[in-house]
Amino acid sequence: MKKVGVLLCGCGNMDGSEIQETVVTLLTLDKLGIKYVCMAENREFEVSNYLEKKLTNEKRNMLKEGARIARGDISNIKKVNVSDLDGLIIPGGVGNIRNLSNFFKDEESVKVSPDVEKLILSFFNEKKPIAAICISPLLLAMVLGNKNIEITLGNSLNIIEKAERLGIKHFICKETEIHIDKKNKIVTTPAYMYNTTIKNIALGIEKCVTKFSEFLGS
Repeated sequence: MKKVGVLLCGCGNMDGSEIQETVVTLLTLDKLGIKYVCMAENREFEVSNYLEKKLTNEKRNMLKEGARIARGDISNIKKVNVSDLDGLIIPGGVGNIRNLSNFFKDEESVKVSPDVEKLILSFFNEKKPIAAICISPLLLAMVLGNKNIEITLGNSLNIIEKAERLGIKHFICKETEIHIDKKNKIVTTPAYMYNTTIKNIALGIEKCVTKFSEFLGS
């Protein structure tokens, strides 16, 4: 049975992993008969007030918060061995960019968390498939921008322009669509980069995870 890693960074779209996108991802993997290992960094992040849509002075732990979505079955990223996994999926959520990079603070000299950068590079260099959802392809752009990869971030022109400056090739897709970088085994879908419904993002994610699964072991 194939086994893949699912990278989380908290619980909630504004300051962590997008819950609905993550649940649809895990559900689709289960339907396909693919085992998964949820993982996150064991460090703190700034918490958002979801009612007022602003950051607070509170801090929480990414691993503990990710455990809420994973029902406690989650691993510290430092203890995950890429050789034990066949692929990597990164669900969406602004937290992926806020918690795992300095993109919102320094767009000209972007840096990704060393553990996450190492994880993404390991899967890419071992030619194992990667799927990224919503804004998470921007993480791939920051790490793999010099690798001639292709992604979609929907039709958000501001984000697209910033991603293209990192060196990637961008393709506009609807939330129900996916982009396939066959050469690099990278599959992406916009999901909640659009103001849309859970039904539509589920269609896109199901397609994304299904195509990703076809690359496993290839």
